[in-house]
Parts: sequence; structure tokens; C-alpha cells
Amino acid sequence: MFGAERTRTLLGPVDPARNAAVAPPLVSAHELIDRADTTEMVAGRRRVRPTRRLVLTAGTLAVAVGAVAVLQPFDRPSPDVPGGPGSTAGSVLMPVSYQFDTDPPEAGPQLRALAGKIEDAEYDHLGGRYMYHHTKVWGDPVMTSADGRHQVAFAGETKVWQAADGTGSQINRQLEPQYPDQGSRDYWQRNPDSRPAVGATAAPAMIPLPPMELTPPSADPSRLRELLKVEYGPGAASKEVNTLYARFVIPRAVRAQILRVLADVPGFRWRGRVTDRAGRDGVAVTFDDRERNAQSLLIFDPKTGELLAHERLMLSPVRISAYQVILDAAWTDRTG
Repeated sequence: MFGAERTRTLLGPVDPARNAAVAPPLVSAHELIDRADTTEMVAGRRRVRPTRRLVLTAGTLAVAVGAVAVLQPFDRPSPDVPGGPGSTAGSVLMPVSYQFDTDPPEAGPQLRALAGKIEDAEYDHLGGRYMYHHTKVWGDPVMTSADGRHQVAFAGETKVWQAADGTGSQINRQLEPQYPDQGSRDYWQRNPDSRPAVGATAAPAMIPLPPMELTPPSADPSRLRELLKVEYGPGAASKEVNTLYARFVIPRAVRAQILRVLADVPGFRWRGRVTDRAGRDGVAVTFDDRERNAQSLLIFDPKTGELLAHERLMLSPVRISAYQVILDAAWTDRTG
């Protein structure tokens, strides 16, 4: 989502294209999480497909799964990290603390119960020309130390105003660096010349969006099952749910049906009450993909059923893989 700007920041004066005007690519958080998933088979064994490396690897992350820790909300200082979010030092990403950490129950019954009691969201009674989304993500690209042991990436913020025909505007803003573990943060503190610099604080440019075909999801169960690609399992369904919520303003009837469709997908586990990265109360489900050493995490608003966050986690070693937090979704007649 911020690849060109971040890459230029990391290359600095050695960037051969530093004087060329390059428009920021429109890469969704869904695509970012897909990158963390990309694998290939070599001699009968699975290995991660090589990504660009200068030492840059796009979208390789991981989070501690089931560790008893509290997430630090965005824009709030972390008590155990000097400087906290917003400083050039950056912050260490912490894992979500699950209510049901071990032996979580199947998620189906809880998802159906949630679908039956969700309330209207604020935007359900509003209208406007544009669908508005405010999101924060981490992991595009990831900078890796020469020995491959330490990683860092910038958090990124995106605001999108998009009409039914796809046109509209988008603003991307680079935030502070974040680290998947304390060891990575310590490494770049000891090696300041290698540490990526925070970008300029000037107001980011408004990027025009080209026309594209957008078909809002319906509440028809068969159509939703096809749209969410449930035939490929809960990992694929998790990513497609994230895509829908990051692109559309989902009405209550569709939100409820999405929960019911997910309830029928074998493999989801109920994690109960959680706190997302923005400090909001939510309820969570996960899917453990042991073959890919990965976990998918979905966090829903317990009142409205809206998707609050989607994370991709590595199971072993426990480190962050990718996250998206949907901070706001609404209808509006204005951009910017």
C-alpha cells in the first residue's frame, strides 16, 4: 500500500529512481495478507516463495498466539517501550489476549448466536455518495536484517472515499516503525544507520481512484458462500471477509448472514472476548492452518457484528504476520 514511498525512504540517496514521479500503488490489506500466505513446493517440501530482498521482504509477519498480553491501542504510549507509538524508535507489536486461550470451542454456535442478536450500526441509518473507510495496517514492506533474524516495518494509515462506480479518492500516510519482537527493536536501536527513518510529516496527497466495477454483497446465503470462497476453507474465507469489509459498507442483514456462513465453515474456533489494536472490545474467532504454520484471526464488534480487525499470525515461532484494523466505515457525501 505504501511500497514506493517506503522503499524510497529505505534506499535514500542510493535510490536510482529518486527523481522519478511514481504514484503509490493501490495494494489492499487483503493482498498484503495474501503475500504472507504465498508458498511453493520444492522437492516435496513447502517453502516460502522468495520475495524482493535488498533486505526487503513484503508481507512476512507473525504474532504471539495465545500469549497473555494486552494490546496497546493506536496513538497511545506503550508503558514498557521507551518512546511508545509515534516516536522514531517505534513500538513492539503485542499479541491479542484471548479469553479462551487453550482448548477453544468450535465457533459455529457462538457465531450463529451473534448473528441473531446484532444491532444496527450507526451507518445503517445514514446515506451518502461515498463509502468511507479508515484503516491501519502493518507489514508492507518488511525490512529484514542481513542475518534474517530481525524485522521492522512501518505502520500505515489509509483513508478511502469510493463511489459505487469505483471513483473517489484515497490518502496514504506512513506512521511509525513497528517490530514483531523486542529483539528486532533492540537490533535497530543498536544499528541506527540501518534503521529506517520516519517519512516526512507533510500532509499526504489525495490520490484519485479510477472507475471500477463494484458489486455490493447481498444477503443471499449461496451468493455469500461463493463470494467468501468457503469451499477453500476458513483461511480463504477469513481473507475474503476482510476484503468485503475493507471495500464495502456492509448493511445489518448482510453482516448477520456473513456470520451465519462462517458458522457453517469447519475449522473456526471461538476465542471469546478480546481487545483489538484500537482498544475496542470485540469477540474473536481463529483458524489454525498447521500445514502453513499460520493462524487467521477475525475480530467482530459484539453489538453490530462489524469486522473490526483481521490478522495473519505465525504459529511457530510466534510473531506477527500481517494486520488490518478497520477504524471507521461510513457513508458520506464529502471526500477529504
